[in-house]
Amino acid sequence: KDMAHIEAIILSMTPYERRHPEVLKASRKQRIAKGSGRSVEEVNRLLNQFENMKKMMKQFNQNMR
Repeated sequence: KDMAHIEAIILSMTPYERRHPEVLKASRKQRIAKGSGRSVEEVNRLLNQFENMKKMMKQFNQNMR
């Protein structure tokens, strides 16, 4: 169920927004939330999880060297 929600949010983004999530400001987040049937808070939560995962992967790669 959660995966379906995540997929709906991601599919509501443009390809550019998927590649560059830093461009997502309030108005774009509202459009994504409306298009996916989710709340802006859920969009923010997904973006935060993505950023945290990105940081963790960067640390992991540094530790492997």
